[in-house]
Amino acid sequence: MAKDRNGQEDFVRPIRNILIGMTIFVLVAIFALWRIDSPRVERFRAALIDRVVPNFDWALIPVTKLADMADSFESYSRIYEQNQELRRELQQMKAWKEAALQLEQKNAKLLDLNQVRLDPKLTKVTGVVLADSGSPFRQSVLLNVGARDGIVDGWAVMDGLGLVGRISGVGRTTSRVILLTDSTSRIPVTIQPSGQRGIVAGDNTAVPPLDFVENTDMVRAGDRVVSSGDGGVFPSGLLVGQVVQGADHRLRVRLAADYERLDFLRVLRSHPTERITDPGSLVTPPDAPLPSPPATTGTAGATDG
Repeated sequence: MAKDRNGQEDFVRPIRNILIGMTIFVLVAIFALWRIDSPRVERFRAALIDRVVPNFDWALIPVTKLADMADSFESYSRIYEQNQELRRELQQMKAWKEAALQLEQKNAKLLDLNQVRLDPKLTKVTGVVLADSGSPFRQSVLLNVGARDGIVDGWAVMDGLGLVGRISGVGRTTSRVILLTDSTSRIPVTIQPSGQRGIVAGDNTAVPPLDFVENTDMVRAGDRVVSSGDGGVFPSGLLVGQVVQGADHRLRVRLAADYERLDFLRVLRSHPTERITDPGSLVTPPDAPLPSPPATTGTAGATDG
């Protein structure tokens, strides 16, 4: 085996030397050919270039591709920088949005402290959220106010920004609030400014759908949604949210209440409206004395006689 290996090396070495010598000779000849300043040699160089260079277009393809890749990479770098700049601006916009939401919440709390009410007849009981029993099938919270505080089943609950839900279950010291997002929640609402009526039906999502709208063509994204007071469930004029277009092309409501920070809730005491059984009593009170009939002329003459 050693002899075969040595013999193979003795055979390869001369061929390698010959190839190296021929390569050097060709390079020197090409260098000399391009250095000779003669009209005949110039014509030969031109003919050689015309014959050889067009046949080497395939060799220029990698160079062209590399140049295109370099241009594409430069464009990608510019797009990446623009994307990063847009991301930074988006983060700033989110920070401004969060600041605006906090200011709006502070404004609502200041209005609450100053006893600014939507309805002078509405009073409130403020409670602390004890627990959140939200689940994929039922969404509710527990308050630390109950029957001893005068809480009644069905009263509206707000968080200072918008309507959160209604009281559903009252104990002595606690009460449960069914959120608007719960699948059992149905709230009659009015869409402003068009005045269309509808129902906000909870479906266990953060953006519940808006059903049974009278004329959907008159409703636009961004319209204000407030409680209508129909059915005597809630007082009218309570802010619910804004209309948005859902991914399923259904009208939905982006709730005004901040469901991520349900710490303190206000229970609105809504007194039932007085039922009118005798419409005439609105004109004449029942205890008012009846007017005496006027005296006639004949009666007056007989008396004088």
